[in-house]
Amino acid sequence: MPLPGPPERVRSGRFDDLENHMSHSSSPPAPSRTDLVTDRLALRPWTGADVGAVLSGPRADLWADDFPAEGDRVIAGLIGERPAWLGEHGHRLVVERESGLAVGSIGLFWPPAEGALEIGYGIVPSRRGRGYASEAARALAGFALTAPGVRTVTAEVEPSNPASVRVLEKAGFHRLAAAPEGVLRYGFTGADRSEG
Repeated sequence: MPLPGPPERVRSGRFDDLENHMSHSSSPPAPSRTDLVTDRLALRPWTGADVGAVLSGPRADLWADDFPAEGDRVIAGLIGERPAWLGEHGHRLVVERESGLAVGSIGLFWPPAEGALEIGYGIVPSRRGRGYASEAARALAGFALTAPGVRTVTAEVEPSNPASVRVLEKAGFHRLAAAPEGVLRYGFTGADRSEG
């Protein structure tokens, strides 16, 4: 199945504060102008409230039952030390549009180094195998290339993680080289964006 085209930037609507929204509506909030929207997902920037809830707050109604995963907790903890990760080109929650539930997270690790920016992602076990990680990775990588000075989006994967290798390949990443630690290195460029 081909991946959806480039994500659209939503120009209207907004994500209300989750608590406020849940007390006034039974439907998922509309995407905000900073969300990246694909066929099935909205990639919504993390907020300070999201970070607090993941680290120590009450479970949000708009989370999948198995969200947050351990990787989401790690990222939430690191965001406090790296405020740039909350920006437009930073970390995002992966929200399933049909249900409105957060089902993972994806992010860009700022700042770029020599025109390259690293991406990381994770989808909760209950939503794996649906192509969400590839759909989100392709959307965020394409968007990252619109940032000044970014020419390539990279990802490093352990050879023992073939599922993550497949995610990157389906998202249009190409193998670059093995890093000294023995991890596989993949890249996504403007040429990759026009493929698929």
